[in-house]
Amino acid sequence: MIDPHKIQAITFDLDDTLWPIAPTIAHADQILANWLATHAPQTAVLSADLALRREIRALIDARHPDRSHDLSFLRLESIRESLRRAGEAEHLAEAAFEAFFAARNQVFLFDGVVQTMSRLAARYPLVAVSNGNADVFRTPVGTYFQASVSARDCGVAKPDPRIFEAAAQRLALPLQAVLHVGDDVLADAVGARSVGMQTVWVNTHARDWPHDSPQPLTVSAVTQLCDYLLP
Repeated sequence: MIDPHKIQAITFDLDDTLWPIAPTIAHADQILANWLATHAPQTAVLSADLALRREIRALIDARHPDRSHDLSFLRLESIRESLRRAGEAEHLAEAAFEAFFAARNQVFLFDGVVQTMSRLAARYPLVAVSNGNADVFRTPVGTYFQASVSARDCGVAKPDPRIFEAAAQRLALPLQAVLHVGDDVLADAVGARSVGMQTVWVNTHARDWPHDSPQPLTVSAVTQLCDYLLP
């Protein structure tokens, strides 16, 4: 369980915690495909081959192992490689990525998330802590967050302690005063607890707790947080 009296701020994972990632990426991929069909039609044809897209992404991942935490960079370079293979202008990669990225931030929030963030933000400072590349300030809940710490910013991804430490530094609070909320067992629940944070596991799919450590407070949706944290 958690001790609400010790909590002075909350950090939130984003993807699959505040919104489901699958429909968001599917939508963004379609927007990218539409953009390529207009501006780089040969690349659009090439990119329609899912197996080839995966091959290109694997190539980019292998080429840049030091950037594995930077999903925006890897996506941009994958687009650039696709343009190169299709014989089209590689400088189009930046504009193509921006079309994708704008759509990537048009997230489909879980029910009740806006109301929950509004209530929590009235009581606690909120900070986004994500391994993904969403810009929380471009999403419908951006107004409720005071700061964002991403794997790209830190150069490391959760569960690396440094990303949680960076979030606590942004808040000017000790780690023990911060509650972290997220859906990933290792990256969020175990990772945050390993640095002394209180944690809540958002288990939207009713999974069994798979780790040897004790199961933290578990909710099926972030909307349930208010029941534990607010009077």
